[in-house]
Amino acid sequence: MRNLLAILLITVALPVAAAERPGNLQPVPDLPPPPDFSLDPALQEQITIIKRGTDTVEEHRVGGKIFMLKVTPATGAPYYLVDEKGDGKMTRQDSMDSGIRPPMWVIHSW
Repeated sequence: MRNLLAILLITVALPVAAAERPGNLQPVPDLPPPPDFSLDPALQEQITIIKRGTDTVEEHRVGGKIFMLKVTPATGAPYYLVDEKGDGKMTRQDSMDSGIRPPMWVIHSW
């Protein structure tokens, strides 16, 4: 019973104590304007779509330099040619995944 009375007094006293404010409060200053995050137009990605026969090639450029090609054949899955080191040599990637493949084994099946 004493514990219940103590808990009741604390629950009533806490909101009252929190409501008391000191008299020397000042208003919060206005927020500064947000920074300008716009990119230089020369650094924005430019995509050029080219039709070569039945294939579609998307050239991705930054600063006039091609860094990735996406080739979509008429049949089959699209694949990517990526300049990973910036030396102009493209390596083929069948999908744009991170390369991390967690193990996935069948534990039990019915």
